[in-house]
Amino acid sequence: MQAFARLLDSLSFEAARNAKLRLIETYLRLDALDSTGRWALLKLLTGALRVGVSARLAKQAVANIGNQPVDAVEEIWHGLAPPYRPLFDWLLQGAPPPRSNAGGAFLPPMLANPVDRAELDTFDPAHFRAEWKWDGIRVQVAASSGVKRLYSRAGDDISKAFPDIVEAIDFDGTFDGELLVRREDAVAPFNDLQQRLNRKSVTPRMLKEHPAHVRLYDVLQLEGEDLRGLPFDQRRARLEAWMTRTPRARFDLSPLVSFRDWAHLAELREAMKSDGIEGLILKRADSAYVAGRPRGPWFKWKRDPMLADCVLMYAQRGHGKRSSFYSDFTFGCWREVEGRRELAPVGKAYSGFSDEELRWLDKWVRDHTTDRFGPVREVTQDLVLEVAFDGIARSSRHKSGVALRFPRIHRVRRDKPAVEADTVDDLLRLLPEPTRNTIIGST
Repeated sequence: MQAFARLLDSLSFEAARNAKLRLIETYLRLDALDSTGRWALLKLLTGALRVGVSARLAKQAVANIGNQPVDAVEEIWHGLAPPYRPLFDWLLQGAPPPRSNAGGAFLPPMLANPVDRAELDTFDPAHFRAEWKWDGIRVQVAASSGVKRLYSRAGDDISKAFPDIVEAIDFDGTFDGELLVRREDAVAPFNDLQQRLNRKSVTPRMLKEHPAHVRLYDVLQLEGEDLRGLPFDQRRARLEAWMTRTPRARFDLSPLVSFRDWAHLAELREAMKSDGIEGLILKRADSAYVAGRPRGPWFKWKRDPMLADCVLMYAQRGHGKRSSFYSDFTFGCWREVEGRRELAPVGKAYSGFSDEELRWLDKWVRDHTTDRFGPVREVTQDLVLEVAFDGIARSSRHKSGVALRFPRIHRVRRDKPAVEADTVDDLLRLLPEPTRNTIIGST
């Protein structure tokens, strides 16, 4: 490969394209490879071999090596380190599973499955407890043996980005919660939390303007005792008793939502339109805390998404399997500027469409390109996209003045003229009131 690279570098910029192609064909014997081999080789040469693989898939692959359940791999995953000898002794030689003796170790979280009203009607509401699904990021607070850590849901150590949380940890235990920005008694929009994410260091001003807070959902370990095998009601009672004994400034308890039946809970969900809440989490009262996403014990009943009709403005190729398609879309809404109407970008979307819709959108972008800026194509302002999103907040970083939470393409509106798309003012009218501690239905 190095020799091939040197050979290409020796060619002048003006060398004919077909001469380079002949060189590649001769030197690499592409004609001797099948289509898959040619694809793989060219991907290697161009540095575009990236294909997205989830952490869960990697864990499943490891589990398959030793015919172990993936949950067992989840349990020890974050205590592993190169060269992984104990791991492969366990998988291949029948040795005991590796154990992490490190303090503040991460424990794989339990996740909820989506649910709708029709499915809820098949369950007995008396068997479930409800709490609000807060619009932050799921985290785990872990402290033991003098080590304090804050982890993301995926197990990434984010302690350095949130020193205000770490400094407030004065206990021994592992807790499941939601990381938020909270000012006095109000939960700030998700956009405020984003100012704190993915930072290697945090300034005093950032700590003051965007104070972090963890709203606790569950307790996994407490003072050396593993509580994950207990029913939810018992874990909740332990958590409430612990919080009552020693209230803490940076932590509070996510309240349970009292409801009579599913119809009553649906009314509460519909009434809660404030920012900071995505919907509801439902947990079986007898559910143990089990890693992964088991079907049945926990459900998430999210609010219906907001919708806006936006105009496609720019497109860019995706990554991995989508590297050949224009699949990253920037869209905008109309606004008045000095007496004339123009589009202002309001967000980007990378998902929500089927493979068939992606092929159609890719062709539309290629056929309607008006300008290019590096990898970005500007297109005619003709195509309306109905965009779904989970929340909206004011943003000084965006030209439109708003930021959308998790935007995705809901459908392509080929039937709608672009002039009838929504305005920035339409989006501003969707801005919610701040969420405060007194929440409808909470106990």
